[in-house]
Amino acid sequence: MGIRKLRPMTSATRFYSVSAFDEVTKTTPEKSLTEPNKKSGGRNNLGRITSRHRGGGHKRMYRVIDFKREKHGIEAAVSAIEYDPNRSARIALLTYKDGDKRYIIAPDGLKVGAKVNAGPEADVVVGNALPLKNIPVSTFVHCVELRSGKGGQLGRSAGNSLQLMAKEGDFATLKLPSGEVRKVRLECYATIGGVGNADHENISLGKAGRSRWLGIRPQTRGMAMNPIDHPMGGGEGRSKSGGGWQHPESPWGKYAKGLKTRKKKNLSSKYIIKRRK
Repeated sequence: MGIRKLRPMTSATRFYSVSAFDEVTKTTPEKSLTEPNKKSGGRNNLGRITSRHRGGGHKRMYRVIDFKREKHGIEAAVSAIEYDPNRSARIALLTYKDGDKRYIIAPDGLKVGAKVNAGPEADVVVGNALPLKNIPVSTFVHCVELRSGKGGQLGRSAGNSLQLMAKEGDFATLKLPSGEVRKVRLECYATIGGVGNADHENISLGKAGRSRWLGIRPQTRGMAMNPIDHPMGGGEGRSKSGGGWQHPESPWGKYAKGLKTRKKKNLSSKYIIKRRK
């Protein structure tokens, strides 16, 4: 796990860095665990763009990840650590004793040949999945369920982990990577350890073309547009709409910074103890 910087032989490679892929042991995915991954280009069922600046990018196959960890009490061996183009984290290929194969998010420190398990009786070891009620306080976990049986939803991207702060009544208190502190029911499952590939955030794309490979299209600043195209457009030179300071906003007039978009009547609000801000 590390970052490899390219020599500045060209202007493109001057700021270019890639993952070293030290932990990856297998380059071809398990065929039975892959599915076609059709791109939408940011368009909805009517063909209208609902998410701008998306399109193109390299073709990918989706790797089916086992977020539920339903095979309780059956030991599995880690067969390989693989690269997944659909996420920032690495994935681990598990081979169970009954011959079944599954992908999971690869935790930091999980090696090929390690044994992992899931269920209430599993040990508190990196890669094992247990209910929160069976995990000691102050343990770092990832792939945490928000609803029992739904599958891991919190802490799935590279380098992320949640800390189990306390257990009281029917709920566990977790500190999220954002700084938010919230309650989750004790019967929800979580996987021990933090997600691997923590150096992912230090990668520099280096050139515009690399964003295009990822399916990210160019974005034009609102201030560079005409008034008919954007509320922040127009004016002689760099104008903040007639000289007065204007709050940054979207093409449809919604404030782009500081506007709270969360619904005040969200049922989950009662489970949030401390906001991330």
